[in-house]
Amino acid sequence: MTRRQAVIEALEHREHETIPFHMDFTKQALDQLIAYTKDEEIEEKIGSCINIIQYWGWPTQLPGKPGFFQDEFGVIWNRNGAVKDIGIVEKPQIKDLEDYHYEFPVFDEKRLRQEYEALVAKNGDRFTVAGFGFCMFERAWSLMGMENVLMSMLICPDELDELFDRICDYYLPMIDLALEYDVDAVYFGDDWGQQRGLIMGPNHWRHFLKPRMARLYQRVKAGGKYVIQHSCGDCHEIFPDLIEIGLDCYQTFQPEIYDIAEMKKLYGKDLTFWGGISTQQCLPYATPEGVRDEIIRVSRILREGGGYILAPTHALSFDVPPENILKMAEVFQHQEKYLSF
Repeated sequence: MTRRQAVIEALEHREHETIPFHMDFTKQALDQLIAYTKDEEIEEKIGSCINIIQYWGWPTQLPGKPGFFQDEFGVIWNRNGAVKDIGIVEKPQIKDLEDYHYEFPVFDEKRLRQEYEALVAKNGDRFTVAGFGFCMFERAWSLMGMENVLMSMLICPDELDELFDRICDYYLPMIDLALEYDVDAVYFGDDWGQQRGLIMGPNHWRHFLKPRMARLYQRVKAGGKYVIQHSCGDCHEIFPDLIEIGLDCYQTFQPEIYDIAEMKKLYGKDLTFWGGISTQQCLPYATPEGVRDEIIRVSRILREGGGYILAPTHALSFDVPPENILKMAEVFQHQEKYLSF
């Protein structure tokens, strides 16, 4: 069975001895792992089953301003703090939603096509995904600021509806372009959750985000591809909504937030869960043996009936020791030894 077929089997909820797996890195974590192993090819050797690129605006270094990056939307990101892979928004583009003149950029079709051509060219036997990060809610707050978006849900909902429609309309032709290529799925990155519940609450999510996400999902489904949604935090209140609008796979599935056995019981026939190995508690702090034991525990719960992609709950950060990453890779690669039960 190829790696691509293993992922498709999971998405179709068919259980097999080998669980498809994926491992993603922040730049800091990958640099540390390469330095530790002295192997520039270590990421490729881990052998993840998923081949993914993610568009979120192509931030480029601002001349003469170390650590400051500006994306295609005009947003300036300060990466001089702890969050070096993304950064902190320096200044909002939209200050007053009831009186603004912001124009969305014309997306760089040539560059996006080049990225998809490169993505497909290195498919190998992997499951291939076109990703769109900072989609909808995150795009809105990157333009306006988080507090301003949340306040606008109450103060000027009509104007916020219009902004979300504009964001949705911006991404639809990009999805159409992605679907021209030999990809298996489209991934949307948009953090809605916190440690307990949704940032904006389920009612506001259903009003402002659900109809726009439904349009994006429907475009992917019309192209015959799978839909994957990333959201950190606790989104269990809207799992039925996500299933209703066509979601196939939810990522990331955090065991410190969810009762994973209960979620599997309630939604495992409809959703594939991607994640389960905590980057918040387990991977930074456990011993390598503890990492091994946690992978075994989580896999026992989530593999039944298929519908599971074995992975860390987020891109590996600088605080995960290389020894733990290598132990995780060993268990992922040698499931016949560790996960055969």
